[in-house]
Amino acid sequence: MRAIVTGGEGFIGSHVVDRLVDAGHSVTSIDDLSAPQNETFYRNPSASYVVGDIRDQRLRDVYAGSDVVFHLAARSRIQPSVGSPNECFSVNVLGTQEVLEASRLTGIKRVVYSTSSSYYGHASSPPFKEDAPPGCATPYSLSKWQGEQICELYMKLYGLSTISLRYFNVYGPREPLKGEYAPVIGLFKRQAAAGDPITVVGDGSQRRDFTYIDDVVAANIVAATSTETGVFNIGTGSNISILELAKVIAQKYDAQVVHLPDRIGETRVTQADTRKSFDKLDWQHQHHLLDMLFTY
Repeated sequence: MRAIVTGGEGFIGSHVVDRLVDAGHSVTSIDDLSAPQNETFYRNPSASYVVGDIRDQRLRDVYAGSDVVFHLAARSRIQPSVGSPNECFSVNVLGTQEVLEASRLTGIKRVVYSTSSSYYGHASSPPFKEDAPPGCATPYSLSKWQGEQICELYMKLYGLSTISLRYFNVYGPREPLKGEYAPVIGLFKRQAAAGDPITVVGDGSQRRDFTYIDDVVAANIVAATSTETGVFNIGTGSNISILELAKVIAQKYDAQVVHLPDRIGETRVTQADTRKSFDKLDWQHQHHLLDMLFTY
C-alpha cells in the first residue's frame, strides 16, 4: 500500500506513519509544521516528507500514485478556535475539501478522515451513537463536522470512498504538552512534573472517554482496508471525571490541585457507543486509561 498521511509529523499522524512503515508500506507525510501545541515534530527515517499546507493546490502531484490518504492535519484545539475561528474553518473545512479534491483527481482509492467526538456537544445523552444529532458548540467542532459532510458529498457525488473516525480524547506518547490548552492528560502531567499545581477547569465533574494512541492507530489501519463508509466512534465506552484524573496524577507526583473558571463550549460528558465500530470494523479498544497513564 502507498499512503499519504496529512499531519504526519504530529501526535497521531506520526504514530500512523510509524505503524504503516513497520508494516512495509510506502508512506509520504504532508505537514506544514505549524501546530502551535507541538514542541516537537516527529519523523520516521523510512518515510518521505513534504512540508506544505494541505490547502495548497500545488501539492496535488504529491498524491499521485498513492492508494489511500489518512487525513489528520487540522487546527485541533477547541478553546483557541473560539477566539480565532477563521484559521480553524480555513484549515479544517477548506483544507479537507482540497485533500478530497486532490484525492479525487489523482485516483486515490480511499480517504480515512480524522474527526472529533466534540460533534456531540450537549445535544445527546451518553453513550453517544453515531446517528445522534449534531451538538457542535465551538468553531472547532463545527469545522470537523463540516469535514465529515464534505467526505459524504465526495462519496455520493464523485464515488470517492471515505470513512470518518470520531476520536474520543486521544492520549499517549508524543501527546502535545505546550500551552494552557494542551490536551488535559499531557497538561496535568507537565504541570505536576514541574512542581506546579494541576489546574482543573470548573469543578472537575466533567467526564471524558480517553482513548489510547495505539487503539486509534489500529482503527486507522482497519478503516483503510475496510469497505465500510460513513462515521465511526473511536473510544472506549467508559469515562472518568477530570477531577478524579487530576487526583490520580497529583498523588503520583505529590502535586496540588487548583480550580479555574469554567470555559465557553466545555462539554460536560463524553462517552462513546462503540458497537458500530465493533460490529462493522471489528475494532475495539485494547488499552485502559489507568493501566497506561504512567507507562510513557
